[in-house]
Amino acid sequence: MVRTTESLNHSLDALAAAEPAFARTMKSHGRPEPRLSEPGVATLMRTIVGQQVSVAAARSMWAKLEAAFGDPPDLERLLAASDEELRALGQSRQKTGYLRSLASLVRSGELDLANLPADDDEAIELLTRIKGIGRWSAEIYLLFAEGRDDVWPAGDLAVQIELGRMLGLDSKPTEKYLRDLAEAWRPHRGAAAVLAWHSYNKVGTAL
Repeated sequence: MVRTTESLNHSLDALAAAEPAFARTMKSHGRPEPRLSEPGVATLMRTIVGQQVSVAAARSMWAKLEAAFGDPPDLERLLAASDEELRALGQSRQKTGYLRSLASLVRSGELDLANLPADDDEAIELLTRIKGIGRWSAEIYLLFAEGRDDVWPAGDLAVQIELGRMLGLDSKPTEKYLRDLAEAWRPHRGAAAVLAWHSYNKVGTAL
């Protein structure tokens, strides 16, 4: 798990032993703290609401949804709401469809967020049945809401940029390159992503 300092540090120690670049990064920038999200439908809904808008706009839109449907949102009430009601809460037609997709899958029992498959790929496949939730969003949910050790969001731009810098590569690595490279870091790839984001933010702050 990467949800506690102890478990995250265990994985970071293993990564440092396997790859000197990780040890150098922690020496330069320190160790990251766990990044946590609450498991459940509200976190996935917030992901949908926050797509392609500013942080401030996402917070405003989410506050309106909470006021209308509760926290966590009442899925039956959300599904019963008209498109006009949801648009009045700041949701686009596309996001309205995404929210309905998530609510329908959870209400039908097809998606049980409390009992996702233990196999990461199977869990990702199930989560991406939700309209508006792609592989990256599914991986981020499993990493931060469930704290899964080996989830590897190799398509994340910051992870690609920072791994390229940490490893001294000539250019930003592709997702395929990072997926192949990170096989050697199993079962601690989630911690590698957390460290990459930590280093990326530290480097950005120092510029």
